This record gives sequence, C-alpha cells and structure tokens, in this order.
Amino acid sequence: MEASEYKCPNCGAYLTFSPETQGVVCEYCDSQFSMEEIKKIYAELDAITEEPAVAEEKEEFAEHTNLYHCSSCGAQIMADDQQTALFCYYCHNPVILAGKMTGEYKPDKVIGFQFSREQALGAFKKWCGKRKFVPNDFKSSQQLEKMTGLYVPFWVADCDVDAQYQAIGKKVRSWISGNYRYTETKEYQVVRNARVLTRGVPADGESKIDDLLMEAIEPYDYNDVQDFSMSYLTGFFADKYDVDRAAVFPRIRERVDKVSKEIIHNSVKGYTTLSVKSENYNIIKTDWQYMMLPVWFMSYKYKDKVYEFAMNGQTGKVAGTPPLSKPKLAAFSSLIGLIAGIILFIGGAIGL
Repeated sequence: MEASEYKCPNCGAYLTFSPETQGVVCEYCDSQFSMEEIKKIYAELDAITEEPAVAEEKEEFAEHTNLYHCSSCGAQIMADDQQTALFCYYCHNPVILAGKMTGEYKPDKVIGFQFSREQALGAFKKWCGKRKFVPNDFKSSQQLEKMTGLYVPFWVADCDVDAQYQAIGKKVRSWISGNYRYTETKEYQVVRNARVLTRGVPADGESKIDDLLMEAIEPYDYNDVQDFSMSYLTGFFADKYDVDRAAVFPRIRERVDKVSKEIIHNSVKGYTTLSVKSENYNIIKTDWQYMMLPVWFMSYKYKDKVYEFAMNGQTGKVAGTPPLSKPKLAAFSSLIGLIAGIILFIGGAIGL
C-alpha cells in the first residue's frame, strides 16, 4: 500500500513518505510514524460500517435542528426547532434563520446542564461583587437577560503516546573519616521507554470563544457523559463547530506532551543531579469524540472591546475578565488622595 493511502491516526490528514526517516509524516500536525507502526495501527482497525440506528439519529438531528447565522460576527447558532434564536450571544446583534443542520454535525456525546439560569445569575452577581470597578450597566437587568445556556462543541481526545527518555543520573554522598572528607559519586544511565495513555483531553471547537476561558472552567466530570439526544437541546442553544479536530490537534498535543513529560519525570527520582540527554513524546494514535459540554455564557461590549463571563454548567466553576470603569477608578483614586491629604493636614496641624 502506498504511503499516500494512509491517513494520520491523529488528525485524519493524508500521510506522506519521508526519505529522511524512511517512515511517514503528517504535514498538517507534524506526527511521524515508522512504516511498521502505521501498518500495525491500520491492521488493528476493523472496517466500521455505520449502523442503521446511527444513520437514523443523524437524520433526526438534521430534521429537528435549526441553524441561525449572525451577519455581524459570523457566528452560527444551533437550536432545536422549538427554540427560536433572536440575538447573537457573542455580539448581541440579531440573527437570521439560515436553514437546517446536516447530520454530520450531530455530536457523539453530551453532558447535560446541572445548574439553572437562576443559579448562573447568582454566581455571576457573586463574581461581580468582588470587583468594585465594573461599569454599572455590566450588572443591569438588560445585561443579565443575555445570560445564555450554551452547549459548546468540544473535541475530546484519547491519545496513546510513545515516550522515549534518556538521562544521566548521579548519586553523590559524602562522609568524614578521621581528618579526611570523602565524596563518592555514582553515575547511572537512566532510560524510560514507555507507553503513556491519556484520556479525555478536551479542546473547544468554537473560534469565537476564548480558548483560555474554556480551559479556565475545566474540568468536566466525564462520569456524566451520555449519548447525544435532541432532548438535551430543549431550552438551550448550541454552537456549530468551526474548528475541526485537525486544527485543534496542536492544542491537544501540547497538553498531552505536558502530562506525559510530568509522568516520566516523576518516575525518575532519587538522584542528586540529573542531566537529560534526550526525550521525545510522540502521539501514535488518537481516538476522538465530538461532545457538547454545558456553559452558561454572557458577553459584554465596553468601549469597543468584548468581555466574556462563563460558568461550567456541570460543576459551577466560573471564569471571566470583567471590564474596568475608568471613571469609577478615577473617583476612587481621587477619594484615596483626598483622604491621604486630610491625614497629612491633620498630622501637620497636630505637630504645630
């Protein structure tokens, strides 16, 4: 079989043969495989035929899911056919019905909302209460109406990592005997050849939501994961993903590399000094699930900049960046300056 007939087990792009390594490489995500590895991986993959029930579920999803389009920011909003989207929760401009969804956008899994809208508003007000310099209308009733229950599209990856690690470890001990101090140094070659399995590594597939904001409200508890059903969309909205799994793979790889490195490094202990000679963490296979995860979301535009608040709809964890009201900050600074001036004046008068 030609190398060009293989697809990358991580991102799905076509692989090409590399004369330098005598293996195959993915030019999209930079994954590398030996010919033996890629043949073994493909030998283990059984031909999968879509079951009729799955096809029916995709048809139902396409039949009962409406797609709305925001002409201002380009957002594409999904809702069931009983729910009408009137405004874009990103830029607050009106949206228009763009038609039906296609079955390929049907999620595999979903975690349902565990917190109500009232609880989300309470968490937002508590969050705002710790921030004294937000604009008054940031907490207004008109702004609170924009709190939206949103299913955010996530790519969730299970990765198999081939970890290769080599280092020189030294153990040094000293002791005194008579009038002499002795030092003994033993040197060891430290080698780790391991298979690291990481499970449930998430990356959102929506370009309009800040990635760091979504990471800030992690983690989700996958014990609550269910097969997707249209009933979960009732009363809520959802995003159509616009970042595919190949595009999010670099983010997945960065997180997987970090975890794999921590695991290997934590297995190397007991040395006085450690000199790493080489280490490599290569993802050789990735299994994907397309999930809808619950987020209570609200955006706010202040002086041509958009600020976002998010709450994990399963755990209640909140994150966001509040706007800063410069008039409030200036008034507070002036008050502090006035108080300081009065204290200095009183102090001077007492000294006289």
